[in-house]
Amino acid sequence: MKPAQKGPQKSAVSTTAVSKKFKGFTEEEHGAMKDRIKELRADKEDGEGTVLAKIAEMKEPDRTMGKRLHAIIKESAPALSPRLWYGMPAYAKAGKDGKVVCFFQTAQKFKTRYATFGFSDKANLDEGAMWPTTFALKGMTAAEEARIAALVKKAVS
Repeated sequence: MKPAQKGPQKSAVSTTAVSKKFKGFTEEEHGAMKDRIKELRADKEDGEGTVLAKIAEMKEPDRTMGKRLHAIIKESAPALSPRLWYGMPAYAKAGKDGKVVCFFQTAQKFKTRYATFGFSDKANLDEGAMWPTTFALKGMTAAEEARIAALVKKAVS
Protein backbone atom coordinates (compact mmCIF):
# COMPACT_ATOMS: atom_id res chain seq x y z
CA MET A 1 0.00 0.00 0.00
CA LYS A 2 1.22 3.41 -1.00
CA PRO A 3 1.25 6.18 1.61
CA ALA A 4 -1.13 9.03 0.90
CA GLN A 5 0.53 11.78 -1.05
CA LYS A 6 0.57 15.13 0.63
CA GLY A 7 -0.36 18.21 -1.31
CA PRO A 8 1.78 21.32 -1.38
CA GLN A 9 2.41 22.59 2.11
CA LYS A 10 1.39 26.12 2.88
CA SER A 11 3.14 28.38 5.30
CA ALA A 12 1.22 29.59 8.30
CA VAL A 13 2.60 33.06 7.55
CA SER A 14 0.82 35.10 4.94
CA THR A 15 2.53 35.14 1.58
CA THR A 16 1.22 38.58 0.72
CA ALA A 17 4.22 40.81 0.11
CA VAL A 18 4.40 43.89 2.26
CA SER A 19 4.77 46.81 -0.07
CA LYS A 20 7.14 49.46 1.30
CA LYS A 21 8.11 52.08 -1.19
CA PHE A 22 11.22 54.15 -0.72
CA LYS A 23 10.02 57.66 -0.16
CA GLY A 24 13.40 59.34 -0.44
CA PHE A 25 15.75 60.79 2.11
CA THR A 26 14.54 62.70 5.15
CA GLU A 27 15.39 66.36 5.66
CA GLU A 28 17.99 65.31 8.26
CA GLU A 29 19.60 62.88 5.81
CA HIS A 30 19.71 65.54 3.09
CA GLY A 31 21.27 67.92 5.58
CA ALA A 32 23.87 65.34 6.61
CA MET A 33 24.83 64.73 2.97
CA LYS A 34 25.18 68.47 2.31
CA ASP A 35 27.26 68.84 5.49
CA ARG A 36 29.56 66.01 4.40
CA ILE A 37 30.15 67.67 1.02
CA LYS A 38 30.96 70.94 2.82
CA GLU A 39 33.33 69.05 5.14
CA LEU A 40 35.24 67.54 2.22
CA ARG A 41 35.58 70.93 0.56
CA ALA A 42 36.59 72.63 3.81
CA ASP A 43 39.31 70.06 4.43
CA LYS A 44 40.93 71.27 1.24
CA GLU A 45 40.47 74.92 2.14
CA ASP A 46 40.40 76.08 5.76
CA GLY A 47 39.79 73.30 8.26
CA GLU A 48 40.43 75.49 11.29
CA GLY A 49 38.02 78.19 10.15
CA THR A 50 35.35 75.58 9.52
CA VAL A 51 35.86 74.01 12.95
CA LEU A 52 35.73 77.39 14.69
CA ALA A 53 32.55 78.26 12.78
CA LYS A 54 30.99 74.94 13.87
CA ILE A 55 31.97 75.62 17.49
CA ALA A 56 30.43 79.11 17.25
CA GLU A 57 27.10 77.51 16.21
CA MET A 58 26.97 75.33 19.33
CA LYS A 59 24.71 76.04 22.28
CA GLU A 60 26.13 76.63 25.73
CA PRO A 61 27.83 74.99 27.61
CA ASP A 62 29.11 73.00 24.60
CA ARG A 63 30.37 76.15 22.85
CA THR A 64 32.61 77.10 25.77
CA MET A 65 33.90 73.53 26.10
CA GLY A 66 34.49 73.34 22.32
CA LYS A 67 36.52 76.56 22.34
CA ARG A 68 38.58 75.38 25.29
CA LEU A 69 39.15 71.93 23.79
CA HIS A 70 40.26 73.51 20.52
CA ALA A 71 42.84 75.63 22.35
CA ILE A 72 44.08 72.68 24.45
CA ILE A 73 44.46 70.41 21.41
CA LYS A 74 46.22 73.08 19.33
CA GLU A 75 48.62 73.73 22.22
CA SER A 76 49.19 70.05 23.15
CA ALA A 77 49.48 68.66 19.63
CA PRO A 78 50.19 71.41 17.06
CA ALA A 79 50.78 68.72 14.40
CA LEU A 80 47.07 67.84 14.42
CA SER A 81 44.93 69.62 11.84
CA PRO A 82 41.39 70.74 12.72
CA ARG A 83 38.61 69.52 10.44
CA LEU A 84 35.00 68.45 10.60
CA TRP A 85 34.25 64.75 10.92
CA TYR A 86 30.60 63.68 10.71
CA GLY A 87 29.69 67.26 11.52
CA MET A 88 31.85 67.34 14.64
CA PRO A 89 35.06 69.23 15.38
CA ALA A 90 37.90 66.75 14.97
CA TYR A 91 41.68 66.80 14.84
CA ALA A 92 43.59 64.68 12.33
CA LYS A 93 47.16 63.73 11.60
CA ALA A 94 48.72 65.79 8.84
CA GLY A 95 49.35 64.09 5.54
CA LYS A 96 47.54 62.63 2.60
CA ASP A 97 45.27 60.24 4.51
CA GLY A 98 44.73 62.64 7.45
CA LYS A 99 43.24 60.12 9.87
CA VAL A 100 41.24 61.60 12.75
CA VAL A 101 42.85 61.15 16.18
CA CYS A 102 40.32 62.90 18.44
CA PHE A 103 36.91 64.59 18.23
CA PHE A 104 34.33 66.55 20.21
CA GLN A 105 30.65 65.68 20.10
CA THR A 106 28.06 68.05 21.53
CA ALA A 107 25.25 66.93 23.79
CA GLN A 108 22.76 68.33 21.24
CA LYS A 109 24.07 66.13 18.41
CA PHE A 110 22.39 62.99 19.75
CA LYS A 111 20.25 64.65 22.44
CA THR A 112 22.32 63.27 25.29
CA ARG A 113 22.79 64.74 28.74
CA TYR A 114 26.51 65.37 28.25
CA ALA A 115 29.03 66.18 25.51
CA THR A 116 31.81 63.72 24.74
CA PHE A 117 35.47 63.96 23.87
CA GLY A 118 36.73 60.87 22.11
CA PHE A 119 39.64 59.24 20.38
CA SER A 120 39.70 57.09 17.25
CA ASP A 121 41.64 53.86 16.89
CA LYS A 122 44.48 55.95 15.37
CA ALA A 123 45.24 57.41 18.81
CA ASN A 124 48.18 55.84 20.66
CA LEU A 125 46.30 55.26 23.90
CA ASP A 126 46.70 51.48 24.16
CA GLU A 127 47.05 50.43 27.76
CA GLY A 128 47.01 46.68 28.34
CA ALA A 129 43.96 44.86 27.03
CA MET A 130 41.40 47.60 27.80
CA TRP A 131 41.37 51.41 27.91
CA PRO A 132 38.82 54.23 27.61
CA THR A 133 38.40 55.99 24.27
CA THR A 134 35.51 58.37 24.96
CA PHE A 135 34.95 60.67 27.92
CA ALA A 136 31.76 62.39 29.09
CA LEU A 137 32.10 66.16 29.56
CA LYS A 138 29.69 68.20 31.64
CA GLY A 139 32.19 70.96 32.36
CA MET A 140 35.90 71.61 32.43
CA THR A 141 38.06 72.55 35.37
CA ALA A 142 41.85 72.84 35.42
CA ALA A 143 42.01 69.13 36.35
CA GLU A 144 40.01 68.02 33.28
CA GLU A 145 42.01 70.36 31.04
CA ALA A 146 45.30 68.88 32.30
CA ARG A 147 44.02 65.33 31.77
CA ILE A 148 42.82 66.15 28.24
CA ALA A 149 46.17 67.74 27.37
CA ALA A 150 48.04 64.66 28.63
CA LEU A 151 45.75 62.30 26.70
CA VAL A 152 46.13 64.29 23.47
CA LYS A 153 49.93 64.33 23.81
CA LYS A 154 49.95 60.57 24.40
CA ALA A 155 47.53 60.00 21.49
CA VAL A 156 49.91 61.59 18.98
CA SER A 157 53.14 60.18 20.45
